[in-house]
Amino acid sequence: MAQTFPEAAEPLQAGFLATLFRDLGAETPDGPSEEDTVAVHARAAALTHHRTLTVQAEHEHLADLLRRAALPVSAMDFESQLRSYEPRPFPADADLPPVEAEPRWADYAPPQPPAADPDEPASRRLLDSGYQRELAQARLRHQRDLREWRARQAEGAAAESRAARAAHEETEQAKARAVREYNESLEECRRAYRLSEPAAVESLLERALAAAEVATRDIPSPCRALFRPLTRTAVLDLDMPPLDVVPSLSGYRLAEDGTPEPVPRAPAERSSDYLRLAARLALRALQAADAVDTEGILAGVVLNGWLRRPGADPVCLLSVDADRDALARTRLVADPADPADPAGARSPVVDDDEPAPGVYADAEHDEALLRLRELSAVVTPDPYGPVPVVPNGIAGATVPTPAELSPNEFAQLVRELLTRGGLGSWSVRLRGPIGLVATAEGTADSALPGRWVVWASRNTDPVAEDEVRTLAEAVREEGAERGLRLTTGRFGEAALDLAAEEGYRRIHLIDGEGVRELSRTHLGLPLAAG
Repeated sequence: MAQTFPEAAEPLQAGFLATLFRDLGAETPDGPSEEDTVAVHARAAALTHHRTLTVQAEHEHLADLLRRAALPVSAMDFESQLRSYEPRPFPADADLPPVEAEPRWADYAPPQPPAADPDEPASRRLLDSGYQRELAQARLRHQRDLREWRARQAEGAAAESRAARAAHEETEQAKARAVREYNESLEECRRAYRLSEPAAVESLLERALAAAEVATRDIPSPCRALFRPLTRTAVLDLDMPPLDVVPSLSGYRLAEDGTPEPVPRAPAERSSDYLRLAARLALRALQAADAVDTEGILAGVVLNGWLRRPGADPVCLLSVDADRDALARTRLVADPADPADPAGARSPVVDDDEPAPGVYADAEHDEALLRLRELSAVVTPDPYGPVPVVPNGIAGATVPTPAELSPNEFAQLVRELLTRGGLGSWSVRLRGPIGLVATAEGTADSALPGRWVVWASRNTDPVAEDEVRTLAEAVREEGAERGLRLTTGRFGEAALDLAAEEGYRRIHLIDGEGVRELSRTHLGLPLAAG
């Protein structure tokens, strides 16, 4: 007779039951009973539900991380780190050390004489002459000891009070002195920071970045800071969280053979959730650096997000190159209480048959990623590939090479050099990873009078003569008086010969050695050779 199953239970294959009985060490029956089938199905369903709850907890943890990573950070500038301490006055009722006990008469009084006759009254015994002599002598000893005790107390109490007061005041003064010395050292750091000393700037930045990391200590994401005085730019290297912080499963469901079957998430969905978390951590680091720089020392910030894996080279997953104006224009941290802001995390609904959606809305509409794109950030399309991106700037030595500068840094350096040389009214027309084209005006009494077209680049190959011709055409089209071709490399022989011709006398050339000399002359800071 064929076995039947309840409607709520899924059919189980005999092979699965046979395997289960064999694993349990039991003999395989001719056919499983209906009760055994239901029990095995119930156990499998319970295991599936338990594993699904575990996956749900991982999704909820991710949603909580995303929420906490979007919280605003407290500014860690010098003012917020100052301390104050007012010495406390000595309390009038201060506890003093224990004192010697007062002499008690009970310790001196002689014992009463015994009664010779039980019917004799007590007053008669007290009139005994011997007892009276002992009583008088005891009173004299008690009064003498009491006077001496009171004298010692008067002198000792004052001395102990003075000692306690002195110890209290010494302790309070030591506390106030420690706070004062700390504030003085902080003021020294502030003076060094205002002078753009790299150690002082980096110390302040790293304290602010460490304070911002407190909200997500369960996923360590340390950030190191390097400050380049030449371009007044901070380069931040942020460690991205491990890839397994984002759940790879939506849950579990029962397979046709009755075993729990994992339901994987779509790779694009998992990548989107990871990038949302990475974007929030990057924005938080940018906000910490921006909030701490109350003195306006930084001209820009470069942030690189690195994925570090054991036994593999670090991979750059995102890179931001933002000047100070761009940071000021961008809302760096989301408001979790804003219902219109997609940063409000929601827990996924995990079903046995349907994969769970991402923690947030579609990545193309995620607020944190949109804000990074406002800063012209470069973000990997696939962190699990992983597909690396090219860092905008490299945190090398404090004295950088041209190749280590970000596009913003290079543009800032060229502008600063030429402004110091006499060119004002700076206007960038084109800018790319390796160079820029701009126009500038020099006053009549300056060393560089008239209207100029500037073409600056970080070339590794020699500048060819075609580039000099192109610059000459741009000068004519702009109605400028002169053109400047600046490169951190060198010029080819043909380009030098062309610039020496009569028709190209208005084109001026500056090579890498000239750039480094201008840097030493106008900025007082070196630029390393590439």
